[in-house]
Amino acid sequence: MSTERQAMDLEQYERRARGGPCFVCAFLAGEPEYRHERVYEDDEHVAFLDRWPTLPGKVLVAPKRHVEHAVRELDEAAYTRLMLFVRAVALGVEDVLEPERTYLLSLGSQEGNAHLHWHIAGLPPGVPYRRQQYHALMTEHGVLTVPPRESAELAGRLHGAVADRLRAAGPA
Repeated sequence: MSTERQAMDLEQYERRARGGPCFVCAFLAGEPEYRHERVYEDDEHVAFLDRWPTLPGKVLVAPKRHVEHAVRELDEAAYTRLMLFVRAVALGVEDVLEPERTYLLSLGSQEGNAHLHWHIAGLPPGVPYRRQQYHALMTEHGVLTVPPRESAELAGRLHGAVADRLRAAGPA
């Protein structure tokens, strides 16, 4: 997987996140400007490669329904289904990328990227400690430049791994 980095235009990103449509809803509606490589989906959730990854194979997971608060807007059953989906995707990331550690976090705010989403990022082995954790996730340190063909191939491999994990888990 490509490890070449490019600078992130943070001002443009902020304008888009705060002034544009919901990026998850726009992606699901098929808007070309919000295209991402889909990794896996079921009736309620979708997993897709981050357009601006800071770690190889960084995946975002979101409910398909526009939800902004994991605690307030999801009942216990919906929250549990979402978290089981997040887990299956994270295990698929581990199967494909064999990271040293897998980071899971939910970001966003009412001011931008309000649609609830989880970041799944596998930390490759050998990353120096000072470049791990939040440092590894911050776009301020640059984003990976991944050729479209490589992204599509990785999404396909991740799809297979997630499908295997969900099959093994059986019906929810």
